[in-house]
Amino acid sequence: MSDKAAGPPFVALVVGPAGAYAVGAGVDEAWPLPDVVRRFVDTSARLQPRWVVWSAASTLREVVGARLPVSRTWDLAEAHRIVHGGWWATPGHVVAGCRGLDEAAVPAPRAHRLHGFDGDLFDVAAGDDTALLTAEGHLRADALGWATDDDRLRRLAVLALECRDAQGAALDRLGGPHVARLERTVWSESAAAVLCLELERDGLPVDRLAAEDLISGSAGPRPRDEADAARIRSERDAAVLRHAPGRERTDLRNPGQVRELLQSVGVDVPNTRAWVLEPYRHTHPLVDALLGWRKDERIATTYGYRWLDEHVGPDDRLRGGWTACDGAAGRMTAQNGLHNLPAPLRPAVCAAAGHVFVRADLGQIEPRVLAVVSGDRAFAEATRADDLYAPVAAKLGADRPRAKVAVLAAMYGQRSGAAGEALKDLERAYPVAMGLLDRTYADGVARRPVRTWGGRLIRFGGVPTAALEPGAPEPSGSAEFSATGADGARGRYARNAIIQGSAAELFKAWAATVRHAVRPLGGHIVLCLHDELLVHVPQEAAAEAAAAVEHTLTAAARTWAGTDEVRFVADTSVIRRWSEAKP
Repeated sequence: MSDKAAGPPFVALVVGPAGAYAVGAGVDEAWPLPDVVRRFVDTSARLQPRWVVWSAASTLREVVGARLPVSRTWDLAEAHRIVHGGWWATPGHVVAGCRGLDEAAVPAPRAHRLHGFDGDLFDVAAGDDTALLTAEGHLRADALGWATDDDRLRRLAVLALECRDAQGAALDRLGGPHVARLERTVWSESAAAVLCLELERDGLPVDRLAAEDLISGSAGPRPRDEADAARIRSERDAAVLRHAPGRERTDLRNPGQVRELLQSVGVDVPNTRAWVLEPYRHTHPLVDALLGWRKDERIATTYGYRWLDEHVGPDDRLRGGWTACDGAAGRMTAQNGLHNLPAPLRPAVCAAAGHVFVRADLGQIEPRVLAVVSGDRAFAEATRADDLYAPVAAKLGADRPRAKVAVLAAMYGQRSGAAGEALKDLERAYPVAMGLLDRTYADGVARRPVRTWGGRLIRFGGVPTAALEPGAPEPSGSAEFSATGADGARGRYARNAIIQGSAAELFKAWAATVRHAVRPLGGHIVLCLHDELLVHVPQEAAAEAAAAVEHTLTAAARTWAGTDEVRFVADTSVIRRWSEAKP
């Protein structure tokens, strides 16, 4: 196997409810729970291993909580998502994938089956059954709860090593001459899973007083009681309903009633989504008031005083759960508003005293990724410019807006109107890049799975058609196609997914590199938002941290792409409040 020839030794670590066990090259020992952090430090210093874990969340939370640096891991769950695709990656799924078993038959604890959830390692074991595997070869559903003594913990750790070897062999088969690229994806995805624990631990700095003021501007003053809250809601509604006399009893939270309200002032729309209403903003004051009301209502109901009280801690840090992969797209996601904070509240995200943010946003990342994935040297040449669309426009003999429309149409599959005409010019100018997208479109239509640049499998058995329409959220891959036009929707999704998924892999490789680079400066990443990083650093280290963020992008991109022909750029700035960053 390619990764056996060199590199750090693999050591599996399992942390159970009553103890822990580490096994691998140079170590085979039980660790009492109170000693896990100390033993982790000692073993890391002695062996400098790559830690093999069922998942970072189930194994390394205490280590990360102790603020120990976790340098190298092999996260079996993240590797499973790359090799086998999808989101579900419990230890049971990992074992099934490694042994070629049916993932649909992975055992789940009875309580989880009843409620539609998947099992995990922490379910409490029932009975005295000593078998780690079922008769069919699946991992028992309550494996960690079952591992209540050193022998059982060791068996689970040995199984983790076996799964790592199986995943490594799978990467060898899939990657061939490019296996190193796939291995690096596993490493960076595993690092991202550890970064998720660090993000949960550290939180996002928030100026609580500023947040209170901003919420008040949209939701009104903090209500004294439920009656006062009802009065404030009524006043907020009245600011909209005054534009439609006689319709004061309309429930603005009922889409059907809102559509009737709009019809009463001559605005007839198929639905009341914001992007549908936006073109009508200036046709009647009701529409403008309604769109403003929706922004205020979202803050009042989702990001209001209750949100502030529940999710911003006494240390003025906003915290929520993080995941390293959201499904087919492979993006990091977060809870409690960390990924969906409304723009009006961004001024409340403020660095702590004596600190600043280094904010970096990748520029035009998807077309630059397309240049790597396609191997189109002519398109790669365009990436040498700060603004990729300028040389593309020159090659097409068009203006910049038309060039941008053409590139975006290529990746998102829009072929009607001006986008379609612009796309024809692009296909003539860059046939290699466009050929890749066309082949991927055909794969999606035919339900053939595809893989990202880093090797992540994207399956098409369950991408909901509705999720692929304009304005809809990104698909999660949990429902079946059924509507007319599903083939085309699946094809469009395929051609975009290999670019978005590959871009997510580059972003996480970059974030993992930044994470190490800023640690000696006292800095740490506090937010990963699609293509944007927010790094919290002491003020005196700001310039050095900003330079490190820029340098690591160049290094990470070269390693990820395997070439320096494609240039990646970031808009990097030092700011005090998140709102100071230019859009």
